[in-house]
Amino acid sequence: MNRSLARLFTAAALSLCLAPAAFAQDDDDTVLKPAEPDFTIASLGTNMRLPQNKMTFRLTHRFEGPLNDNGIGDLFGLDAGAQMGLEFRYGVITGGQVGFYRTNDKTIELFGQYSLLRQGSLPLDLSARVGVEGTNNFQDSYSPSVGLVISHRFGDAAALYVEPTWVNNTNTLPKELVDDNDSINLGIGARIRIRPTVYVIGEVTPRVSGFKPNSNQATFGIEKRAGGHMFQLNISNGFATMPASLARGAFTTDNWYLGFNLARKFY
Repeated sequence: MNRSLARLFTAAALSLCLAPAAFAQDDDDTVLKPAEPDFTIASLGTNMRLPQNKMTFRLTHRFEGPLNDNGIGDLFGLDAGAQMGLEFRYGVITGGQVGFYRTNDKTIELFGQYSLLRQGSLPLDLSARVGVEGTNNFQDSYSPSVGLVISHRFGDAAALYVEPTWVNNTNTLPKELVDDNDSINLGIGARIRIRPTVYVIGEVTPRVSGFKPNSNQATFGIEKRAGGHMFQLNISNGFATMPASLARGAFTTDNWYLGFNLARKFY
């Protein structure tokens, strides 16, 4: 009986000692959460928090030649041009980050994201995201956006995302000629860990209200994590990587395009 009580008290003492350490580790933004290793899925965001005074860099690349256009003749679209983008993020406060993203069609997005809830006592992570896109190097047409990033991590194995976003000025026609000039996107995405540092991803962005031309953009891919680097090879039916371009949709579901993302964390 005494030995049983001793074991019980020892187990209780160990749990009390280890629990604060586990909580502190989970609250440390520099500690990797294997189910959420990057700040984006492919084009949609995640709830990954950027530590204060730390920064990240991301390169996006979408080849403009369809995979099925000329096959090996143009190396499955790699001989065509590409839409490229450069992104920089910085952690301004605990749970808060700001970013700058520019694509080579001269569209610039300025954005910020703040973590509202963390998965623990509640079964989800929640962040608010605001941004504004400007064409011609942020000199002409502007498209502000406001959205939420809602996610659930399944241990270290997977993460599921739902991202409702309102975007203004999505119709490229003059305002006096259009009925709808706003869109509501409902991004849905997932990342599944199939090896310790290998993941598969998928996302789709249906437009549930407002201006919604063309097809919904969908992306699938596989990625590899190596230290602070994340390399993703993806296939999508469009080139959109910002809220307004996602709201305008993909050109068609008949053509699919090769692309990649390359991200680097500096911490």
